[in-house]
Amino acid sequence: MPVSVGFIKQLENVDPQLRLVLLSLLEEIERQREESVTKSEFNELKKIVRELGEATRELAEAQRRSEGQLTRLEVTVQGLAEAQERSEERLTRLEETVQELAEAQRRSEERLTRLEVTVQGLAEAQERSEERLTRLEETVQELAEAQKRTEKEIERLTGEMSGVKERLEGLSDTVGYTLENRSYKALPRILAQYNLEVEDRLVRRYFKVRGKERQVNIFGYARRDGERMLIIGEVKVRPSKKEISRFENLCEVLSDEFEIPVFKIFVAHDFPPAIEAYLKERNILPIWSYELE
Repeated sequence: MPVSVGFIKQLENVDPQLRLVLLSLLEEIERQREESVTKSEFNELKKIVRELGEATRELAEAQRRSEGQLTRLEVTVQGLAEAQERSEERLTRLEETVQELAEAQRRSEERLTRLEVTVQGLAEAQERSEERLTRLEETVQELAEAQKRTEKEIERLTGEMSGVKERLEGLSDTVGYTLENRSYKALPRILAQYNLEVEDRLVRRYFKVRGKERQVNIFGYARRDGERMLIIGEVKVRPSKKEISRFENLCEVLSDEFEIPVFKIFVAHDFPPAIEAYLKERNILPIWSYELE
C-alpha cells in the first residue's frame, strides 16, 4: 500500500522516536501486503492505518499545543527571571538606603548629643545672665533715681541760669543802649571826617523786613557832595562775621526800599583784627567806642 505525501508530512511533526515506530509499522504493513493478505485483512489493515493516521494527527496537534504552552511557559519564566532581577536590584538599593538611613540616624544621634550639651551650656549661661540682669536692673534703678536727682538739680540750675541770662541780657541791653546813645551824639562829628553832613539827627528805628520787625540801631540821612545817602549802623560789644552778614542783608533791603545809597557803620567796644579787616573789605566803617569820646 503506497503512503500518501500528506501522511509523510504529518509524520515530520511527530516526535522522532514515535516517527520511527510508525515508519516501522508501515514497512511491516507493506511487507505483509506484499505477502498477499486477504481482502478482509487488507480492509482491517486500512482501518488500522486510518486510525493510526488520525492518532498521528492528534499526537501532532497535541505536540503543537505542548510546544505553544512550553513557549508561553518559557516567556513566563523569562518574565519571572527579569522580575526577579529587578526585585534583587530594588532590594540592593533598598539595603543601601537602609544603610544610609542607619548612618544618618547615627549622625543625628551624635548631633543630638552635642545639641543637648550645648543646650545645657546655654541654660547655665542663661542662669548667669539672669543673675547679671538682676544686678543690672538694680544698678539701672539706682541710676534712674540718681538721674531724677540730677534732673531736679538741673532744673534748679536752669532756673538760676535763666535769671542770670536775663540779668546779662539786661546788662547787654544797657551797654548797647548806652553805646547807641553815645553814637547818636558823636557820629555827626566823626562822619564829617568822611565828608558826610548828617541831616537832622540820627535815631533808632524799626522796619518790617521779610515779614519780621527788625531794629536798626543807627538810622538817618546825610549828604556828600550834594548826594543824599542813608546812614545805617549796627552797635555790638564784639561783632562776629555772622552778625556782619545779617547787617549787610538789612542794608541791602533798606537801600532797595529807599532807593538811595547806604553808608554802613559798625560801632563796637572791640574789633578783633580779622573782624576789623573783614569790615573794611566790605566797605563798612568800623568805629571804636573810645572814638565816641
